[in-house]
Amino acid sequence: MTDLHTTQFQIEGMSCASCVGRVQRALSVVPGVTEATVNLANESALITHDSRVSTVDLVGVLQDAGYPAVVDEVTLDVQEMSCASCVGRVERALAQAEGVMTASVNLAAETATVRFADGAISPAEIAALASAAGYPAQVKTAETSDKADRKADEIRSLARRTLFAAVLALPVFIIEMGSHVLPGMHHLIVSTIGLQTSYFLQFLLTTIVLFGPGLQFYTKGYPALFKGAPDMNSLVALGTSAAFGFSLVSTFAPTMLPEGTANVYYEAAAVIVVLILLGRLLEARAKGRTGEAIRKLVGLQAKTARVERDGTVVERPIEEIVAGDVVHVRPGEKISVDGVVLTGSSFVDESMITGEPLPVEKSEGANVVGATVNGTGALTFRAEKVGSDTMLSQIIRMVEQAQGAKLPIQGMVDRITQWFVPAVMVVALLTVAIWFLFGPDPALSLALVAGVAVLIIACPCAMGLATPTSIMVGTGRAAEMGVLFRKGDALQMLQESGVVALDKTGTLTAGRPALTDLILAEGMDETDVLRMVAAVERNSEHPIAEAIVAAAEERGVSLPEVNSFTSITGFGVKAQIEGRDVLIGADRLMTREGLDLGDLAAHSSTLASKGKTPLYAAIDGQVAAVIAVADPIKPTTPQAIKALHSLGLKVAMITGDNQVTAEAIAEELGIDHVVAEVLPQGKVAALESLSADGGKLAFVGDGINDAPALAAADVGVAIGTGTDVAIEAADVVLMSGDLLGVVNAIDVSQQTMRNIRQNLFWAFGYNTLLIPVAAGVLYPFGGPLLSPVLAAAAMALSSVFVLTNALRLKWIRPAVDRADDTVKNSDLNLKSAPAS
Repeated sequence: MTDLHTTQFQIEGMSCASCVGRVQRALSVVPGVTEATVNLANESALITHDSRVSTVDLVGVLQDAGYPAVVDEVTLDVQEMSCASCVGRVERALAQAEGVMTASVNLAAETATVRFADGAISPAEIAALASAAGYPAQVKTAETSDKADRKADEIRSLARRTLFAAVLALPVFIIEMGSHVLPGMHHLIVSTIGLQTSYFLQFLLTTIVLFGPGLQFYTKGYPALFKGAPDMNSLVALGTSAAFGFSLVSTFAPTMLPEGTANVYYEAAAVIVVLILLGRLLEARAKGRTGEAIRKLVGLQAKTARVERDGTVVERPIEEIVAGDVVHVRPGEKISVDGVVLTGSSFVDESMITGEPLPVEKSEGANVVGATVNGTGALTFRAEKVGSDTMLSQIIRMVEQAQGAKLPIQGMVDRITQWFVPAVMVVALLTVAIWFLFGPDPALSLALVAGVAVLIIACPCAMGLATPTSIMVGTGRAAEMGVLFRKGDALQMLQESGVVALDKTGTLTAGRPALTDLILAEGMDETDVLRMVAAVERNSEHPIAEAIVAAAEERGVSLPEVNSFTSITGFGVKAQIEGRDVLIGADRLMTREGLDLGDLAAHSSTLASKGKTPLYAAIDGQVAAVIAVADPIKPTTPQAIKALHSLGLKVAMITGDNQVTAEAIAEELGIDHVVAEVLPQGKVAALESLSADGGKLAFVGDGINDAPALAAADVGVAIGTGTDVAIEAADVVLMSGDLLGVVNAIDVSQQTMRNIRQNLFWAFGYNTLLIPVAAGVLYPFGGPLLSPVLAAAAMALSSVFVLTNALRLKWIRPAVDRADDTVKNSDLNLKSAPAS
């Protein structure tokens, strides 16, 4: 009879008895479900089913029925994982549990991320599953998330054990290997302590090494072997046990062995343990450095803040700050949490969030971000977001999620390593058998040496570390550069993209109109014209009018009072200032008033062809200037487009603007492809047309109307200064407001994936080449028979190489140096028209 299982789910969306009936019917018709009981009061379903039905199947059925199961996610800190086989074992232990949908284990981060059906299983029960599999785990919380202390303790413990083992193994190595290498050493030992006494001494010291510092290999390796799931510890345990066991027989019962084969290999067993412990020590130290990005981010947080309580200002830990508190910030202090300025004025260094080097002015009504640094002014602000809701906490959470991600390329590694250790054990047995049956004398000794070397050299540590270490270091470095990978697979998908599609407004451009050109008629004064025009436009709320007023204020132009103001519908405005008549409007207004445009008409056409909006200003019946207003291109945009091209990418622009304006901007920036006059809902279709050749496509946007396109693209990249909706829909978030962040994101992606491929090539190539060498294929041709000691050293070196190579990503430089941020909208194109 098929085993029955009972799974409980929490369900959303049920409001009445008919909902209950629908859920029950949907579940009951699933083949393998024997009973489904739905409870409206506690919004749960209890399902009895056989092994044909998985949790994922049931969640899908509920989703299709319109009553989705509540799915939650938990991250575990998992200890004592040492290789890719450990990763596979933990994943299988977690994934096979009722209620668990997916489980992803990261060896470098020593974490497991598990998605589970709420109500079917609890986080504590999930952690217990990993612990039962032999890998102690606990739910990651604020208290356990900082692993620096635990990692430091682990490193100190490993260092002590490695040193102790090395001190004991050194005499064994000198006695045995010295007899083979140093002339006269063997005779010295025989004539002093005697050969048998030297065996006893080696036995004693090696026993202490194996069952002291090396005991963990046996307590973990043999249980895993007996369960049919051998790992790296199993390989080490088998290899050292074989060397130690053969040496025991040679020492205490040599007559049991064929004549001439009673050799001891104590030094191999002892030194293997030392070298593998040393390799793990170096790994632990390197792993500790891979998580530096998170620790740096956590270290940015302020520890205390000065808060108003009961009419007085007191210093409190930031954990005690609640939304609504009034916080006082002195010059030079860190801002504790996110909020809105109430009083004061200062410049705040926000480079840790945005990457922008220049401090940002803050005054009443401005937003401030926790962990940024106040300048020389004093501020008070109202706390808006505290604790886990602050921007810094969200950034830390994004980085942790990205670092714990499993890329598609890792799937291939997992499939290989699942069968790798058993395959190595088979190869080792075949090696021993072939050497014993066909090898030269002493065949048994040579068979033992080759078999142990195969077991030791093939440990798949490097395979397990190849991908996650690069991800951790790469995404951490990206975060320091203001690039947040919200979804792990975006790291791989971004470097596969051949086209980068860009939204125009707010992405390529500033997202707000600005005065770009003021071309004067002969004899007109620039300041006088600008003050008159801005004074008139101050009465309008039109974005074009606001741009003109902002330009005047930025240049310090004082604006006179307007005596009369008349709006001429469809044409422009008319006003009187200081006894002078002022007209502002399109060319048709000037024509209606009978005014000659002169040479300014040609300038107007040129401006319009560049996608700018030209207006005319006339003073006292004479055309004084043509004014151009446009959404200005961000200062760093041209540099970013050029850099994207240098990375081998095509650049497209998607915009709702008219074709003429779009083409003008595209020509100015060197954009390869333009899709213009697109409605918000049409951006997804535009993306589909751009990716028609089957290549991967990245889309960059910032607005609410970009959210569907961000979600539909292979990789959605959101400008961090954009809307929350856009950021939530994106795979990658740029904390800065310019396109240089896109270049950095792609560059980090490319360098990280290149690093992963280097690691995988080394890990797989190393095993592919050295396992046959360890098995002795070169020996018949005059080549070496690899010593188990050298095999252990090579195995440790492989893991250290992978980790060291991954750590190179810490020194990735920004792909493009940030352009000078002092460019302002006041840098207008001011010139006079030539005399007619």
